[in-house]
Parts: sequence; structure tokens; C-alpha cells
Amino acid sequence: MTDLSSWGVASDSPTAEHYRTFGALEAPGSSAVYENWALGVADDAEMLALIDELPRTKRQANLVFAAMRVAGVPVSPWTDARRDAIAQWPRIRDIALMHATQTNEAARCAVLLPQLARIPGPLALLEVGASAGLCLYPDRYSYRYTGDDGTVTSLDPAAPTGVVIDCRIENAAPPAGFPEVVWRGGIDLNPLDPADPETLAWLDALVWPEHDDRRARLRAAVAVAASDPAPIRAGDLNDLIADAAASAPDDATVVVFHTAVLAYLSPEDRDRFRRTMTDTDAVWLSNEGLGVFPEFESIVPPGERHRFVLAVDGEPVALTHPHGRSYRAL
Repeated sequence: MTDLSSWGVASDSPTAEHYRTFGALEAPGSSAVYENWALGVADDAEMLALIDELPRTKRQANLVFAAMRVAGVPVSPWTDARRDAIAQWPRIRDIALMHATQTNEAARCAVLLPQLARIPGPLALLEVGASAGLCLYPDRYSYRYTGDDGTVTSLDPAAPTGVVIDCRIENAAPPAGFPEVVWRGGIDLNPLDPADPETLAWLDALVWPEHDDRRARLRAAVAVAASDPAPIRAGDLNDLIADAAASAPDDATVVVFHTAVLAYLSPEDRDRFRRTMTDTDAVWLSNEGLGVFPEFESIVPPGERHRFVLAVDGEPVALTHPHGRSYRAL
């Protein structure tokens, strides 16, 4: 292992541990490239020192690796990519500082739909951390749910859009139909315009290298959002949530939802948002990783710590894949 002390970086530094965890637990089975890069970075004193130049919120692997790819670092083993990463670091740093990990994975709609389809409509969908708003169109996408017995259930909107999402569903029946959505809106610190080519380029860079199906789905979903853009307010979710919800039609059931968002809030802001949702009449769907709600830790098996917990009004109902590939009812 590299002696990190010569660079003033401890081998157990938070940055090193983040990359080691990412490479050991999150990337395996999903991206061999990112697994290799993360484990390489975790033991690379020089690269760790460069990453630590960034603000703490900008050091996460997903953001740094996307910035590396935009800067032209080749998708190759770390031993080859390392030279370009270090040589291109000033540009990588600037890209990381100007962007955020606003991964807009439309496939996450597959794990939201089983619950959305159960809520009395019509529905007004309000997404916090909406990015480009691709998850605001669950009724416009096609789904292929594979059940416990291997049976595939197809669900298609009246006018298919080219977005097809595959999802394994366990311990539950697939949704029988689509909800009636009459209003959509979002909140984000930095809303992205789905009609902007630079937005598409950044979202594309956030898709992991081997995930060609996600890349194709992204482009199709961006076309859906660009053709009928939902209003996404710029600002802090805690400051805007009440006013945004009040904009929904009076005769619609407001559904506030989010996926992989609350982890970026401080514990105090997270608690504030939770109190707001507890006191509101809206239905609240949260789909977040471990650590966001500590009381959910015990329901996730040790070998599945990468999974998200889907909760309705604060009550966990399913374990989900972070990119929407599976839904297991609790």
C-alpha cells in the first residue's frame, strides 16, 4: 500500500475511506471501471491530496469521476487513467466545483410506481431535488416488472415514449396501472434544463461507464421532459416546500417525493424537512440510502447495505435498488 504520510494524507483519512468503501461496496457488480478507480484512488496519496483540495461536499466519487470523464480522462484501468487524471486536475477541479451529482435516473420511477398507483388520485407530483425533473413523469414511461416466479408484467402508457424500465419486484404484485397525474413540479438548488445540450452532457457523464442501458434511457427521458417541462423552483427545499405544494390543484392529492437527496442535507435541515412532512397533508414518499434515517438501519440485511429504503409517510415499505432495478416489499 502507498505510504500516504509522505503526502500528509492518512491512509484512514475520510476521503480515502470514502473511496475504499465506494470501491468495495457500491461499485462491485455494477461498474468494474469505477471499482478499479475507487480502490486505486483510495491508496493513491497524490490523488487523495488533490481531491482534498475540494470542499468536502465535492469530494464524492460519483462527482469526481464524472468530472474526470468530462475532462477527457480515458475509461481505462486506474494505472493508465491516473496520469491523465493528475495532469488534467485543474480542469477536473473546476468542473467538480461548477457541478453537482444531480443524477436523474428515470428508472427510479419503477420503484415509486407501486406506491404511486395505490394513492387515490388525481395526483400532483412534487419532487424535491428534482434536477432536470426526469422522475416527474412516471405515467409516461413503460415498465417490465419481473416477479418472484419469473413472470414478466408489461405496463405501457397510451402513448409510449421510448423509455422502457426493467425492474425485479419481490413480495408484491406489480402495479396494475398508472396513476392519473394532473400536475408536476419540483424544487432544486440548481434546476437543470432538459432542453439544454450541456445539461444532457453532464447527466450523461454521471451515468457509470458500463451502463449503456441507462445512457439510452436518459436520452429518451430527457426528450420527454423537454417536450413538456415541469416548473422546477430554484432554492432550498425547506424554504420552498410549503409554497410549492400550495401551487398544486386543490382537488389533487399532493405527493412529495425524493430519491438520494436528503443525504446531502445537514442533520438539522433533514430533521426540519421531516417535521414539515409529518405536519403536512401531502403523501410523502422517501427513497433514501442508509444513514438518512438511522431507525431504518436494522431492516436492511448486512449484505445489502447498498440498498435504499422506500418509505411512505415515514414508514418503510420496501428495499430498492439505487438505480431502480429492484423493489422488494417488506
